[in-house]
Amino acid sequence: MANFVLIAGARLGSWAWDDVVPHLRAAGHGVHPLTLSGLAEKQGVPAGQQTHVQDIIDEVERQDLREVVLVGHSYSGIPSGQAAGRIGDRLAHVVFLDSSVPADGEPFVSAWPDGGAMVRASIAENGGFWPVAPATHFEGHGLTDEQIARIVGGATPHPGATLTEPAVLERPLGDLPATYIKCTLGDPEPTDDVAKLLTSGHWRLIEMNTGHWPMFSQPRELAQVLLDIAGA
Repeated sequence: MANFVLIAGARLGSWAWDDVVPHLRAAGHGVHPLTLSGLAEKQGVPAGQQTHVQDIIDEVERQDLREVVLVGHSYSGIPSGQAAGRIGDRLAHVVFLDSSVPADGEPFVSAWPDGGAMVRASIAENGGFWPVAPATHFEGHGLTDEQIARIVGGATPHPGATLTEPAVLERPLGDLPATYIKCTLGDPEPTDDVAKLLTSGHWRLIEMNTGHWPMFSQPRELAQVLLDIAGA
């Protein structure tokens, strides 16, 4: 039996996995969707990037989870990649779901074309938080109007320090047993840093023909992909 630890991307909480969780549990696995500090029901909790890394480690250790399949979506690939290197033999696999990947000493925003200037300015203008994205941000990703409204309605401003503080890798990402799930709708190719990691013998690529939020657009299909990974 695998224990799936599911972490959604920026501005989202554990609720984002509600349509995926039943499929994983029905297959007999443990499922642990996690809200990171400062988001959703944990709003108001101060958080930097290492707070989010520790959130994941604490969840695994508090519940004494083994055979962990750690799934980090979008922004959450950054803390998940760091946590995966710190939970030792509890880790079975780490899944980067259309996500960023951490680079030692670099923040999440460093991979942005402008070096993160626009995000940093937005954080400064919004009291230290990255504000919720408008509905137009989610268009072109295979989502219905209802699904977009659900995402926007449930999203909360994201703690800015988690985006601007540097990653700290205790284990090279290329050494981790990992799968990168690329959502190809609108953006079919992995980024250069991901492409490099995929040359590792420990990494593999799976493609999904949907947009960046597959837990909403294709929850059943995503669950099956995750089950296949756990069984590999």
